[in-house]
Amino acid sequence: MNVIAFNGSPHKEGVVNHALCVMKEELEHEGIGTEIIQIGGENIRGCADCGGCRRPPFVCVFDDDPVNRCREKVNAADGIILGSPVYYGGIAGTFKSFLDRLFFPGTRLRYKAGAVVASLRRSGGVFTFQQLTNYLNLAQVVLTPTVYWGVIHGNTPGEFEEDREGLQITRVTGRNMAWLIKTLAAGGIAPPEEIKRERTNFIR
Repeated sequence: MNVIAFNGSPHKEGVVNHALCVMKEELEHEGIGTEIIQIGGENIRGCADCGGCRRPPFVCVFDDDPVNRCREKVNAADGIILGSPVYYGGIAGTFKSFLDRLFFPGTRLRYKAGAVVASLRRSGGVFTFQQLTNYLNLAQVVLTPTVYWGVIHGNTPGEFEEDREGLQITRVTGRNMAWLIKTLAAGGIAPPEEIKRERTNFIR
């Protein structure tokens, strides 16, 4: 069993990474391997809505950044974690571009486990948290239950350690995600048959 976690912050050793490491510690304590992939510092262009990924082999036509390679990792994983700092009340720009192109062609995450975390200095965390969960909801990911929104405070990892509630939320989320992954694996009940999407435009 394994989880892929994405750090959408440009700060490789910043608050988001620290939170992901806390979750990784909880997951690995339960025997679930976790890989943290740094995305925030990459040069990633936005989706051009060209439709190329809708045709075989169903990959993004821009193949000069980590998006396609990361999709392969995600499709093979048992769970996914998305972590982003708050930029103007939303997901950091580079990470938004990455997520748009990662999820747009579709992923094999249906009924797998997912979790999100957003870091901030003061406000805008719930908006960013909801933006991140939108990607998982539309991919039919099972969101990890936890005790509060995954919103943590601090400009530095040290400040995050002082956010005792945020630290606890992060630990509980990691622990609960391990339980969810094991529960889904042990369920023995096949998921509902996947249906073909109906796409309707209201302008004829």
